[in-house]
Amino acid sequence: MTVKPYTEEGSKREQVEHMFDAISPKYDLLNRLFSLGIDQGWRRRVIRLMKQEPVEHLLDVATGTADMAILAGRRKAARRITGVDISEGMLHQGREKVRSARLEDRITLQRADSASLPFADGTFDAVTVAFGVRNFEDLERGLKEMLRVLKPGGRLFVLEFSKPRKTPMKQLFRFYFHRVMPLIGRMVSRDSAAYTYLPQSVDAFPEGDDFLRILMRCGGQEPEARPLTAGIATLYVARR
Repeated sequence: MTVKPYTEEGSKREQVEHMFDAISPKYDLLNRLFSLGIDQGWRRRVIRLMKQEPVEHLLDVATGTADMAILAGRRKAARRITGVDISEGMLHQGREKVRSARLEDRITLQRADSASLPFADGTFDAVTVAFGVRNFEDLERGLKEMLRVLKPGGRLFVLEFSKPRKTPMKQLFRFYFHRVMPLIGRMVSRDSAAYTYLPQSVDAFPEGDDFLRILMRCGGQEPEARPLTAGIATLYVARR
């Protein structure tokens, strides 16, 4: 099932772009508020794993406000980092953060669509995408594109929300995601659809073994899933 932010009519890609443009000024505030900073811990987990092997050039897809790119730059996880996103509003916020972090010499942000990445085959040593794949209009096409631009043996890291399976976290997560988060999101961002779309998109996402099968079908090698924080998020890793 394809979940779209606003209406069933029209392109999911265009609606997602519009949604993130609209909420970009409040995005970081809401992100930290909702996750209590846990999302940054998940990103640090990705960076620690990435640093186990040398990375010359990193691509961060759906980079948003560049949290992952900046963290990789600060931790010197890669010599060069390119972040791409379809939302110019999010990229504007990200560029301001890159400047504030004084990482312009290491990080480049540009507008690009995951379904058609403007890079040659085998350009990058590693590719990351944090909480972005569920927003792809065509999931398999996006995964194939990320694997295409990886060097042979290069690693893909996909960080995404998932649904806890055990009581009481399962019930608490569902109440928070479906009741509390949309209410706060509407009040702060003034976009009534954006934070209703979030839990719906998580519910519809093919997580766990289902996602690993899709990764393999798209050409991912040695795929594995690592649940984080009682299954609230999952880190998927694969090689080209």
